[in-house]
Amino acid sequence: MPVHRPAVRHFLAGPSLTPADLSMVLLVREDDGQPDCPLPTVTVREIPKTVREMASLGIRSVKIFAGSRMRDDRASQATSPHSLMVRSIKAVKGEEPEVAVMTETCVCSHTNSGECYLADGHRVDVAATGEALAAQAVTQAEAGADIVGPASMIPGTIRAVRAALDESGHLDVSIMPHLIFDSSLYEGYRATMGAAPASETRAFQIAPRQADQAVRAGLDMVAEGADLLLLEPALFTVDTMIRLREAGCPAPLMPFSVSGEYNRLAPAGEDGTRDVRPLMEALTMLKRSGADRVITYGAVEIARVI
Repeated sequence: MPVHRPAVRHFLAGPSLTPADLSMVLLVREDDGQPDCPLPTVTVREIPKTVREMASLGIRSVKIFAGSRMRDDRASQATSPHSLMVRSIKAVKGEEPEVAVMTETCVCSHTNSGECYLADGHRVDVAATGEALAAQAVTQAEAGADIVGPASMIPGTIRAVRAALDESGHLDVSIMPHLIFDSSLYEGYRATMGAAPASETRAFQIAPRQADQAVRAGLDMVAEGADLLLLEPALFTVDTMIRLREAGCPAPLMPFSVSGEYNRLAPAGEDGTRDVRPLMEALTMLKRSGADRVITYGAVEIARVI
């Protein structure tokens, strides 16, 4: 059938990328001084304006990352009721209660090592890490988070988070753990948030060649209690997303287009504006590959174009 006529091409174009398909990333900083960072950040004071614009464009969800100025080897500030994360969640919900708030639930921005786990000497303290993430998740839920995001990739932590949420009365708060491939594409985020790990080993992240391990890990997360799955980096996990679907994974799949993808596919010009067309093409590919939603730093910029 000829499809070169414009009217026919548009007729057969298929589903388009919409603002509702996108979740906006918010990297939150404490002070008003704009740091010289690879990625845009916001203060708590700036969140209401950002969320108003986002909601007016049709974006219905945010993914919040927020760390601590004071860091120690036990990530003690991660569970503070006055933490930057708690204040950020409340700022979003206070402005737009219907916007879904997703959090990062991890200790990497709260430990002085930048690691995603607590240590017992030179060993990973699995039990302590699980307890810390569970307590952090409860704190985030009490602030108004709709979906918490355990990101350590340590087996057993999702189960610990689910138990803690249920015991504290947050049975309706969902869990979306991060299914993470080791990658150099996180460097912009780590530099911006001061979350560069001290070690060079990523014991719990999946090596890029280990496709079978990624699928098993995703299914194990669902068995532990995950309600949704975040896959990152988005473009490097398309095969995993498709294979999870083929394996009957019941959880919605949410690829996260990480900092390196944003900086490369939506490069900033001399005036600071970004050409998001390549990023839009990539996110459209994710949608047609089966993504339920896509988390991206470029959500607002793309929604303006759409």
